[in-house]
Amino acid sequence: MTDLLGYILYFAALTGLAYLFALYMARVYGGGTTLFAPVERLFYAASGINPNKPQGWAAYAMAVLGLNAAGFGVLYAILRLQTFLPLNPDNIGPISADLAFNTAISFVTNTNWQAYSGEAQLTYFSQMVGLTMQNFVSAGTGMAVAVAVIRGFAGPKGATLGNFWVDLTRSVLYILLPLSCVLAVFLMLQGIPQTLLGAVKATTLEGAQQIIARGPAAAQIAIKQLGTNGGGFFGVNSAHPFENPTIASNMAQAISILLIPVSFCFLFGRMVSDRRQGWAIFAAMSVMFVAGLVVIHFGENAGNPLLGLGANMEGKEQRFGATLSSMWAAATTAASNGSVNAMHDSFMPLSGLVMLIFMQVGEVIYGGVGSGLYGILLYVVLAVFLAGLMVGRTPEYLGRKIEGREVTLAVIAFLSMPLGILVGGAIAATVPAALTSVQDAGPHGLSEILYAYSSATGNNGSAFGGWGAANPWQTTALGICMLLGRYAIIIPMLAIAGSLTRKVQSPVTAGTFPTHGPLFVTLLVLTIVILGALTFFPVLALGPVAEQTALIAGQTF
Repeated sequence: MTDLLGYILYFAALTGLAYLFALYMARVYGGGTTLFAPVERLFYAASGINPNKPQGWAAYAMAVLGLNAAGFGVLYAILRLQTFLPLNPDNIGPISADLAFNTAISFVTNTNWQAYSGEAQLTYFSQMVGLTMQNFVSAGTGMAVAVAVIRGFAGPKGATLGNFWVDLTRSVLYILLPLSCVLAVFLMLQGIPQTLLGAVKATTLEGAQQIIARGPAAAQIAIKQLGTNGGGFFGVNSAHPFENPTIASNMAQAISILLIPVSFCFLFGRMVSDRRQGWAIFAAMSVMFVAGLVVIHFGENAGNPLLGLGANMEGKEQRFGATLSSMWAAATTAASNGSVNAMHDSFMPLSGLVMLIFMQVGEVIYGGVGSGLYGILLYVVLAVFLAGLMVGRTPEYLGRKIEGREVTLAVIAFLSMPLGILVGGAIAATVPAALTSVQDAGPHGLSEILYAYSSATGNNGSAFGGWGAANPWQTTALGICMLLGRYAIIIPMLAIAGSLTRKVQSPVTAGTFPTHGPLFVTLLVLTIVILGALTFFPVLALGPVAEQTALIAGQTF
């Protein structure tokens, strides 16, 4: 009962804060908030941007790709040259070319997959200037794209998608930066370090010498959660006491992970001038999230039946326990966050199954900042198309006809997930150089491969603890999957939005299929489950399902 009350309070706080924050976001993207107007104008003047120049979908997409390509180049250079750059009190050397390639792509695509240990392999300059900067830019990119897509769905015929540079600037300046400052101060008060001093050498009670890493952690942790980035300052991420020391810091970060993604649901309702549409999308996401959380909660609190020791505490921090670890695991895999406060490799097989499904459906169960919203709109297009087939009329959404072009683009975007996960995973399961990353035999080993490629393609960033992420094969292959999972969805969704702006909105009639009620929510959930989850069911049956079956029979791996 206490656990249930805790979940209810968490969900109520998250929903209330997100609803209120959506009001502010609507003003930001509508141009009604001018708090930082002088800084905003200075940025436009310095960069030669005309904020009043609208962009079509192709120009918007090219701006996204151009900025992200430049960001990759800068971050790659920083990582390779970090030993010669300032803020390196611990004299850390450069990282390898393949690892720099993987890390640069990871942070540019908002995946934040970590094949390195931050406190041991990255300098403060790399963490602050390289990674933290991309945490803001990649999150802002996702938010800007989501707003552009909403404009395409909501605007009148001939409307533009806006201006990427304006949307990005306002996302960072008005939303991400102020929130990050507030959260960083709170985290420092909880005991998270924010210092430029080097590591501390300490003597233990037994007389042994120990090196305790520290650094400017609080600032990076704030944006890693708010931007659903997930890349931790320390190798073990939010399980480290310097990243997540208290129950209060844990709850603040858990809410931060989902705050902006949930806010986008309500922002969508406001921007399309029908708040019921936003509530419908939020309801569909929440139904799936709660169902998954229930499975993880009972699986972890029941524990391993072969041990009979109660809750499964392997790989979990005592200060959080099974319940808070379950809530975090559900939130971080539902969002494209990837931070962890417990080791997902040690969760029960069915818990791992839920986390895999959350990522494999495209991380649309809340999803990343912006990416969750435009990701689920992909499924909305497919859902209304299926509804149109069932009732025998041309499908419509928000008064616009969904025709062959939109459905084709949605299918192309959808196929990026099975392409990265199933094809990429199949290759990794057969190539000897790739198999050296697998720690365990049997179905759990397959789950390690599935998790890695689901996480990379879904732009999540978490991994099973035993996975050899630094393997050169994996750093390269997973980097390619990150690019596929990010841009093979962004570009088609912008194209769909651009296509819809060329169509006249039809008035609502008695024959219009309502897209705001329980029937549509059910249809949307079923579409996500059938197209998303069942696409991967055969391979999931060989991984976590087979492992759970073997566990019941008394066999472990």
